[in-house]
Amino acid sequence: MRITVFGASGAVGSRVTQEALSRGHEVTAVGRNLDRLGALPRAARLRRGDAADPQSVAELSTDQDVVISATRPLPGHEHELAIATKGLLTGLAQSGTRLIVVGGAASLLLPTGTTVLEGPDFPADWRPIAEACNEQLAVLRAEAQVDWVYVSPPAVLEPGTRTGRYRLGKDHLLIDAEGNSTISMEDFAVALLDEAEHPHHHQTRFTVAQHATAN
Repeated sequence: MRITVFGASGAVGSRVTQEALSRGHEVTAVGRNLDRLGALPRAARLRRGDAADPQSVAELSTDQDVVISATRPLPGHEHELAIATKGLLTGLAQSGTRLIVVGGAASLLLPTGTTVLEGPDFPADWRPIAEACNEQLAVLRAEAQVDWVYVSPPAVLEPGTRTGRYRLGKDHLLIDAEGNSTISMEDFAVALLDEAEHPHHHQTRFTVAQHATAN
């Protein structure tokens, strides 16, 4: 496949790039700063681009099979996330290229029926990016033309081990028997590439978490 990754220099984006290359795909790794892309594997095609710029998106997604967006704004610029999402949708509107978006967990439902963001223990300093991710999802849900999918991580998404195993959910936060809701960034990248290779979700959201029997 030919895959364009926006936000390729970030924690998730770099792992998505590595996972895609390890599967033999052609990867165009995009970022606003080429210097930050320099740490990626040499097999990736490095390109400067901005997800918020529809023309840039259109150019970088031409003849591609799928675009994966792992962009994350800097603290204080959380409002840029929805702007970037609109740029991606506008740029892809005429291409027919599929869009997979790395989203947030704040809109997932807890066992109580409230969202993660509405939970009593939600950290105050995470609220700005959580609200931005919710707005990002709202932008996507209003889109009827682009074939998009929004992938929510569990409560904890951090560097770890690639097991190649995970479990799927839809709108509820996935929690194991010990009360944990987690996945490694490496396995999150596996889930994203599995969806890219074998599309099962269209214009909807799904979530993933560590497999219940993973070590």
